[in-house]
Amino acid sequence: MPHTIVVYHSGYGHTQRLAQAVAEGAGAQSIAIDADGNLPEGGWEALQAAQAIIFGAPTYMGGPSWQFKKFADASSKPWFSQSWKDKLFAGFTCSASVNGDKQVTLDYFFHLAMQHGGLWVGLGHLPSNTKAAARNDANWIGTFSGAAAQAPADASAAEMFAGDLENGRILGQRVAQLAARLGA
Repeated sequence: MPHTIVVYHSGYGHTQRLAQAVAEGAGAQSIAIDADGNLPEGGWEALQAAQAIIFGAPTYMGGPSWQFKKFADASSKPWFSQSWKDKLFAGFTCSASVNGDKQVTLDYFFHLAMQHGGLWVGLGHLPSNTKAAARNDANWIGTFSGAAAQAPADASAAEMFAGDLENGRILGQRVAQLAARLGA
């Protein structure tokens, strides 16, 4: 199976829980960006060796956390050498509001992947947007460009909606399936 990395920052544990669901779906290794915006030792090397990279961060103030942005800025070395070119990329995010401008964060990830010459993988799952839909259905939020989750500001990571975690697994599975199909 192609080697996939889920690289993410989580402020309060919700994005970490979503990252775990994404990694489970993809059979991927996870790398957490720490509270100072740094990768652990060996993190850059692992990303270099990966065939697919899935970005994750909470949406704060209409975009990804500053810790993720620090990581993105630090990716200028692989950008300059185009060493991430033609890798598969995808992304996921979580915020307290149902909308919460999560699409801006997913767009940020998309543009970062495009800067690196990557190939973007969207969610590929229809939204649950009928009268019969329930909050725990997969893709209840209705995103297409990545996986999105909503966790009320007063809810713990353990209280996340099952459908949002399923979105993460669906995204991870799709990245893994496409990577295998492309021989990435």
